[in-house]
Amino acid sequence: MDLGLSEEQELLKNSAREFLEKECPEEHVRAMEDDEKGYSPELWKKMADLGWQGLMIPEEYGGAGFSFLDLCILVEEFGRALVPGPFIPNAVCAAELILAGTEEQKKKYLPNIANGTAIHTYAITEPSGRWDREGIEMKATQSGSDFVLNGTKLFVPDAHVADYLHVVAWKPDGRLSTFIVPRTAEGISITVLKTIASDKQCEVVFKDVKVPAADVIDMDDKTAARLRNMATCLECAYLVGLAQRDFEISVNYAKERVQFGRPIGSFQAIQHKAADMVTDVDGMRFIMYKAAWATSENEDSQDMDTAMAKAWCSDASRRVVAHGQQIHGGIGFTKDYIIQLYFRRQKRAELFWGDGDYHRERVAQMLEI
Repeated sequence: MDLGLSEEQELLKNSAREFLEKECPEEHVRAMEDDEKGYSPELWKKMADLGWQGLMIPEEYGGAGFSFLDLCILVEEFGRALVPGPFIPNAVCAAELILAGTEEQKKKYLPNIANGTAIHTYAITEPSGRWDREGIEMKATQSGSDFVLNGTKLFVPDAHVADYLHVVAWKPDGRLSTFIVPRTAEGISITVLKTIASDKQCEVVFKDVKVPAADVIDMDDKTAARLRNMATCLECAYLVGLAQRDFEISVNYAKERVQFGRPIGSFQAIQHKAADMVTDVDGMRFIMYKAAWATSENEDSQDMDTAMAKAWCSDASRRVVAHGQQIHGGIGFTKDYIIQLYFRRQKRAELFWGDGDYHRERVAQMLEI
């Protein structure tokens, strides 16, 4: 397997880094923590002009037609810059959920996602906090030709600014399906939750919300597995970029911080931490790319590769940001320093789509041990 990036992928990676260093500096990330929307519509429009929202959408629907692996390369740079906003859930909905729908659904939704005029997000988890099928208890009832949703979805990313929610629930016939619901539909109430990452996760309550049959996508086992694998890989990619930048910031601090008349980076204890950090980051990157490639190529190993990647990336990134805090000392926990931004956002991505324990259990089940 060639672990190197193609010339086109290198161009995507480098151009994304250059753009985000200019358009999403630390000041922007901090400002969005207190912003009501949690993202910048101006930055969202600029990203759409670059074709990022439609990166994986086929060209016939207004997208760029790139691969899922290319999307992961882009999201790695999002993690590095801590880009706030609904890009990842929007990409997941476009990349798998809508592409699994009918031709009419694709023509209706994909062009507006690609040009940045519509934001989509997924509503999967419920009060149980589980990411598997067993955690979904919401059941749709039939009302003529429509379906009716009642229940609560928790930790829905950016629901308060999304134009459409992709609500995963059970149909009366027992099939797991996605119900595409406008955020402004009657019977929906949204509450933004307070989180450690200061992102915009929401509680969404549905009370007699009607959904036309034309806006329902049935999910077979293959589609559900692809959704999980894609979303999980994107969180891994985000964690790789986050951990890489955390490592760089910590090493630079160790070179500049002087104690006992010498930079603290000259002390062996600090060097050991830096060595452990780069080992973890490199391991994260290789195992993430393996899972992203397997998912992009629809390989038989994608379920196993993705579970192993998330198990490693969740735990390794936690070790990396912990070392980063320790290298900075107590000052690293103050809001004046950038390093705490990475520490807090790592925790969100570590838990989204399952933590290390959850995915190690999945690996054990697939190995039948």
